[in-house]
Order: sequence, then structure tokens, then C-alpha cells
Amino acid sequence: MPNIPLPTRLASVDIYRGFVMFLMMAEVWEFGHVAKAFPDSGFWAFLHFHQSHVPWVGCSLHDLIQPSFSFLVGVALPYSLASRQASGQNNWQVWGHTFRRALILILLGIFLRSMYAKQTNFTFEDTLTQIGLGYVFLFALGWVKERWQWIAFAGILLAYWALFALYSLPGPDFNWAEAGVAADWPHHAQGFAAHWNKNTNAAWAFDRWFLNLFPRENVFRFNGGGYATLSFIPTLGTMILGLIAGQWLRTAESTRLLLRKLLLFGVAFLATGFLLSILGICPNVKRIWTPSWTLFSGGWCFLLLAGFYYVADLKHQGSWFYVFKVLGMNSIAAYLLAHTVIGFIDSSFRINVHPQYDMIFGEGYRTLVSGTVLLTMQFLVLNWMYRKRIFVKI
Repeated sequence: MPNIPLPTRLASVDIYRGFVMFLMMAEVWEFGHVAKAFPDSGFWAFLHFHQSHVPWVGCSLHDLIQPSFSFLVGVALPYSLASRQASGQNNWQVWGHTFRRALILILLGIFLRSMYAKQTNFTFEDTLTQIGLGYVFLFALGWVKERWQWIAFAGILLAYWALFALYSLPGPDFNWAEAGVAADWPHHAQGFAAHWNKNTNAAWAFDRWFLNLFPRENVFRFNGGGYATLSFIPTLGTMILGLIAGQWLRTAESTRLLLRKLLLFGVAFLATGFLLSILGICPNVKRIWTPSWTLFSGGWCFLLLAGFYYVADLKHQGSWFYVFKVLGMNSIAAYLLAHTVIGFIDSSFRINVHPQYDMIFGEGYRTLVSGTVLLTMQFLVLNWMYRKRIFVKI
């Protein structure tokens, strides 16, 4: 593999981001509906599994969306820092933009979680909010040497692990109704790993205090999915991994060594996270972003980045991924469209085309038809923006 100059903007980063956005937007296909209609089909069952989040411990393709999105925020940061330095921005301007961006991400996440609610839903587990909560810290780490970034990464994971490990397990008189989960829920871990069980952990206890500081229709007792505000701390760890990978991409002199490095770290993190989980030291749980999950999902992020980098930047086959490139270069716009206009598009087709336009192939395939329509209409908007060079940035 020849050593070639790295371009200023890597196609692989945009394409990887677009791939992640596509996975998120493709939820409208609702493979679960199709799988239910055809219970004997292993094909649809497989697609349904990988379009769903696992109940607690484990991983599906869908579980890698948020880690990848967070990882890519870190990857993009070295390029952003270099761009701001080249434009001559002073420290006040740079830090002002950083705080403003973090605040917008937090508020935008809350806004999206509050749509169709009776009042503002102050919750902080949305992808954008989690990134916003850690973004200022990530930006600060972007100015220090890689050694200190690794130290910060290790410190975050160790501290977060200790927080859960030292939190008391539920006693015999524990009221499981307050946790919103049954004592005999089949996905509960046993032994030491029980410190990371659903809604009986340190992050759940924090939210029982923190989220009730905000105006609420009802007292917060638990999150039905087990998600937690404090997940932004290990999510910052995922972004740090992206930051380090972005620095490697921007400064690498040898494409061969860079690719080998991405693959090596990917396999190492993947194996470490997996071993920590099966040994019971720290289970692999995306919903509370356990340290083992940070390592495991981070390994997948390195491997996916390596794959897209090899095909798009080294083999120059980025044209294969035009759809992903369109989505990736306007990821914020894609994210907003996916969370806001789906109902409008669907109702418009029912009014102007046919009330049951999605029944053309029968009930079993209904969501595939409506989902394809929704994805197509969103892509047409994003493709128009791409061709007009209109990009939504924060």
C-alpha cells in the first residue's frame, strides 16, 4: 500500500457518519413489525434484532449508533481546532463558540425529547445532550498532548467503574416498584456484576435526586429503559477515543501504519471490553455506558473507521457511498429531520395519495413501504441541500 498524502477532509469520516445516520433514520422500516408478521423467518428476526437495543447486557448493530456518533465528534475536533487556528480566531472566540455549541446541543436534545409532551421534559440521556454535557471537557483535552488524553480516558473509566462498584446493592426490603423493574427480571446480573443492574445503580440514584430539581409533571422515579444522565461521563471517554483517532488521521505520515494502528487498537479494545464483561468485572451495558461498553464499542468504532478509511480514502471508492456522504455531511439536519417531519410526511401521503398507501404489499410489509417513502423524502431534501452546499452546523 503506497504512502499517499492525506487529504484535508477525509471522505471516510463523512461516510462513516452518514452510515450511522442511515442506521438511525432507517428505524422507520420497523423490522420488528415485519418479524412479528412472519415469525418463522430467521431473516426478519435477524434484522429486527440489529435494529433494536438489547434489553441490558450485550450489543446489536443499533447499539453502536450512539457510540459511533459520539466517537466521530471527537474525530472531527482536531480538524476544527486546526481550522480555527488557521482563521486567526482568538481564545475568547474559540472558547465562546465551544460553550455556545455545548449549550445548543444540550437544549436541542431536551427540545427533541419534549416534542408532543405537555411540558418541557428535562431529561439528559439524548445523544445530543450527552455530547453537549461532555463537549467542553473534550475541547479542553484537544489542546493537550496525547499522553494526557490517555490519562484522562483511563481516569474517567476507573472513576466511573468505582462509583458503581462502591454503591450498595438492593437489600431484602428494597421496593422494586420504585425501580420500575422486577426483582426476578431475567436480565439482572448476579454477584459483583449486579452493581450495574437496571435502575438499582449509582447513576439511577443520582437521577432520583438530580432530575427532580427540574419542573416535572410527576416525580421522577426511574427511566423505563434504564438510561441515565451520568452516562455523559463515559460517553466523554468515547469522544476522547475519537479525538485521539482524529489526531492520528490528521498527522499520519504513513497510511499503512495508520491503518494498522486503527485495526490494532480496535481489536484490543473490543477484546478487553468483552473480557471484562464475561468475567463479571464490569458488564457490557450500553444503556448506562459502562466502562467495559466504552472499550467494547470504542473497539468497533476504530474498526469501522478503519474499514471506511481503507475503502474511501485509500482505494478512492467513496462514490460507492454517495448516500452516506450526503447524510454524513449534513448530520445535524438529518438528525432533526428524522425526529420532526416523519409524521408530517406520512400524513401528507395518506391525505394526497391514499389513506392506506402503505398496504400495497399487505399488512406484513406495511412499515417497509411507509419507511421507504419516509427515507426517500428525507433524502431528497438532504440531497438538495448537499447540491446547494447548504450545511447545518452548530
